Amino acid sequence: MICFMKNNLIVSIQLPLLILFFCSCSLLNADEGKEFISIFDGKTLKGWRKAPKTSYEPWSVNDGVIRGEGKENRLVYLVYSEDENLKNFELKFRYKMVTKGNTGVEVRTRIDKTGKRPFEGYHADLGHVGIGPGVLGAWDFHFGSGTRKEFPCQRGTRLVIDSEGNGKHSPIKDAINITEIKKRDWNDCCIVAKGNFFQLWINDKLSSEFTDHISEGRLESGFIGLQLHDKGMVVKFKDLFLKKL
Repeated sequence: MICFMKNNLIVSIQLPLLILFFCSCSLLNADEGKEFISIFDGKTLKGWRKAPKTSYEPWSVNDGVIRGEGKENRLVYLVYSEDENLKNFELKFRYKMVTKGNTGVEVRTRIDKTGKRPFEGYHADLGHVGIGPGVLGAWDFHFGSGTRKEFPCQRGTRLVIDSEGNGKHSPIKDAINITEIKKRDWNDCCIVAKGNFFQLWINDKLSSEFTDHISEGRLESGFIGLQLHDKGMVVKFKDLFLKKL
């Protein structure tokens, strides 16, 4: 999404950056028959819904940006409602933490019938620089109470969960370093969900990944949800693009 500018030099600089953003994490998951589509029109929240219901409006749009502000100590989501049964996909977006806080993107999400959380899902964890590797750039598991073990998968970690429910961790070579994540600025992210394999990329570098070999209780499909975690936090999202695989 490049605006026409009077300064041709600015356009010539931005174009390669945008191309790089689209190409950064598609090499291992290329599907030539599919294209990325924009899932945010830059003006409204058409095609999105907040969940669960709140007493205030946590999500707003201004200048092509989705702004989320937490005013309660509870999990609040902005759900992409055009397709709430997504399975295999790549999701590209940019996010910026305006304050300290915990955010992220829930994928293959469904209602948590046990009541432990509003939803079950695989959670690509994000937050402010300094929040720690267990949040920023990690994968988190949001399973219903008493259903499955929730393994840690910190930034820089590759996790394999075998069919017996055991988890094996190993380091990712050349994973993103905390110094490569911009503080209070825009960071490019890509989430890959393909079968039982999941990746989180930040600024063109792999942050964390996992493979889930447990068939019973594995989340096969669901919706995408942007998350607000904390009271007083402010986060922004823009340039959201989805490609089904």
